[in-house]
Amino acid sequence: MYRFLLSRQWVILTLVGLVLIPVMIELGFWQLHRHQARVERNEQIERAVEAEPVPVERLTAPGREVPDSAVYRRVTAEGTYDTRHEVVVRRRTNSDDEVGYHVLTPFVLTDGKVLLVNRGWVPAKGPQTAFPKIPAPPAGEVTVTGRLMADETSAASGIKDVRGLPDRQIMLISSGQQAHALGKPVLGGYVEQTAPEPRDGSPQLISEPDHSSIGAHMAYAVQWWLFAAGVPVGWFVLVRREVRDRREAAAAERTSPETTPAPA
Repeated sequence: MYRFLLSRQWVILTLVGLVLIPVMIELGFWQLHRHQARVERNEQIERAVEAEPVPVERLTAPGREVPDSAVYRRVTAEGTYDTRHEVVVRRRTNSDDEVGYHVLTPFVLTDGKVLLVNRGWVPAKGPQTAFPKIPAPPAGEVTVTGRLMADETSAASGIKDVRGLPDRQIMLISSGQQAHALGKPVLGGYVEQTAPEPRDGSPQLISEPDHSSIGAHMAYAVQWWLFAAGVPVGWFVLVRREVRDRREAAAAERTSPETTPAPA
């Protein structure tokens, strides 16, 4: 009765099922690992933004990359803003998804080194070839507090570093590029300013990174594992149905009346 399992159709169906099961199990573990990575990242961000601020030069230095463990860490710095060399970062959005610029201002520390400070977002008004109107930062020596961030790259952000932009406009925040432009030692990475807050609300300070959402990766993992479990169940159901149909067909053939000859 089960000889049909050796047919070409059923051999192919069985082999496909045997391939799908481990693939779906592996996809489930892939989603589980993404869930765990998301949870760990959220915990890291929460620890960083809730920790007491430390002097920025404890965590970074000229020519040094900001380590993952220091990203989003709250830092402080004392110095003065250098608005003459201020630039804007194109195609950035605010919390309402409005397109504008991020304002990147060099902040000269008391020891002469430069820290790049992202002062926040301003709207894109007028032609994109013109430098936008930006409210001035506080004059004189001030203390800045913010979140330490790593240099932006095209690989990590998906943003192409376009060349030939209008004067004082950039696509990515790179301490190396700004050090070359300024001719001064620039600390690696940059800081998203959180204090002092601008008097008139502009530039808009960048909101705290989301560290509460974990996404649907765990649900996707369970879904893939359920699919993997469903493959053998489905195969067994199909086999039972095929056996039943064959038995019914055989029984109908045995019970059908014989054809009687026509009268002469």
